[in-house]
Amino acid sequence: MKTIINPKRKDWSDLLQRPTQKLENIEETVNQIFDDVKRNGNSAISKYTELFDGANLKSNIVTKEDIDKASNQVSTELKNAIKMAKSNIEKFHKAQKTGKVEVETTKGVNCWQEKRPIEKIGLYIPGGTAPLFSTVLMLAIPAQIAGCKEIVLCTPPNKEGKIANEILYAAQLCGVNKIFKVGGIQAIAGLTFGTKTIPQVYKIFGPGNQYVTVAKQLATKFGVAIDMPAGPSELLVVADESANESYVASDLLSQAEHGTDSQVILVSTSKELVVEVKNEINEQLKELPRKSIAEKAIVDSKFIFLENEQDAIDLINEYAPEHFIICTKNEDFYINNIINAGSVFIGNYTPESAGDYASGTNHTLPTNGFCKAYSGVNLDSFTKSITFQKISKEGLKIIGPTIELMAEAEGLQAHKNAVSLRLKNM
Repeated sequence: MKTIINPKRKDWSDLLQRPTQKLENIEETVNQIFDDVKRNGNSAISKYTELFDGANLKSNIVTKEDIDKASNQVSTELKNAIKMAKSNIEKFHKAQKTGKVEVETTKGVNCWQEKRPIEKIGLYIPGGTAPLFSTVLMLAIPAQIAGCKEIVLCTPPNKEGKIANEILYAAQLCGVNKIFKVGGIQAIAGLTFGTKTIPQVYKIFGPGNQYVTVAKQLATKFGVAIDMPAGPSELLVVADESANESYVASDLLSQAEHGTDSQVILVSTSKELVVEVKNEINEQLKELPRKSIAEKAIVDSKFIFLENEQDAIDLINEYAPEHFIICTKNEDFYINNIINAGSVFIGNYTPESAGDYASGTNHTLPTNGFCKAYSGVNLDSFTKSITFQKISKEGLKIIGPTIELMAEAEGLQAHKNAVSLRLKNM
């Protein structure tokens, strides 16, 4: 845990670096696996599943019997919790529906826009040290609401070749029935190229480690869209003397336990609070089952003291956190001035965990500073906007000369002719 007092603006960029591996080291591995999967399909995927996950599978397809058996092993209490989360996520994402937008831009010139679902989508659900069944809800629910026809889910198996019961239950609850036991780079490659079993998709969704993130970005070179670059989890908390140090510490640790490459940052205008939060983290760490993971992530954590709120918000916008928690007396200042963040949590009683699971917002968010340009997953992520136009004779008479003049000025005579011929025939 490093404490930095009033860092100079010229040092912010270095100070806010993420603890990630060098990109070139990752890209070489990703390119090799993509090439292998493209050429050898399922046999390559099986090889990497055994290599990385330790699972020797006869088939990577999850059957209906597998899903039913897994669902029966999930407790009633957890099923009810998942259903409540599903209900809230549905409410929030259904509210994001927008209707047809129609405008007569000039008399007789009618333009409109309509949304259409993306037909084939792939959902990547991390397994690893924490099988994220909550991510199934975050991706499958808006996909269903949007009307996507084919939803393919990939998630890594454990060494016994099994997928977490909760993941399969959540998938079944959301109507997903094409599920494959494949994770990591090879899953993204399979969804990109398609194999004898895994369908090729048009867009890939879901978070993952650095390798998965680079694999998703590589997929775009082969004509497959992605939701966003979403790598190791990160959280920034801004807090002053009014904050509860135990709450702040618990929020920081909630992200630190995601993985050793997660990053958590505290920005505060109170030196006393920084000390109190550090002490509280040390106490709470002792009780965590994932203590070793959280401890390694905390090594790269930063506690930054800044004397005024303007410097604080400027630094936060420079960092562009995936998750941003506000625990200050002057919360409106941060709410009104935050520009770069994935999702914002306000007040002492809004833990980041709420957004991860059950409040209704989506937890699939851009990381690594990509919040400066990307949004988190929402209903529009699963749709395309198509524009339409219809022009009457009267409309073309009005707008036609404008088109002719502009086309001629650009030296595109055929463009001009397409209008001129019509006008002469009127």
